[in-house]
Amino acid sequence: NDTGAGKHWSDNEVKALINIWSDEKIQQMLEGATRNKEIFEEIARRLMKRGIDRDWKQCRTKYKNLKYEYRALQKENEHHGNPRRKMRFYEEVDCILRRQPL
Repeated sequence: NDTGAGKHWSDNEVKALINIWSDEKIQQMLEGATRNKEIFEEIARRLMKRGIDRDWKQCRTKYKNLKYEYRALQKENEHHGNPRRKMRFYEEVDCILRRQPL
């Protein structure tokens, strides 16, 4: 019974997740939400419509990892000036998170 929990996300899957995450409604729902299972169930449903089979836990984990990696890079760049390393989809995540107060 493979839940796909460790299944690697393809670039297309990550792009689709970021695209859904950038949706105004989703962002408003995520802002200040602590219990966000329903939000990630909605994100998983939208991914399914695009033919991407991920459950809400996988979506939440990927979302958290993208945010964490982005914030870690931001901190690193503050200390060193020029970015020493890049993350995939940095620009896309930056566009979403820069609109929100950190």
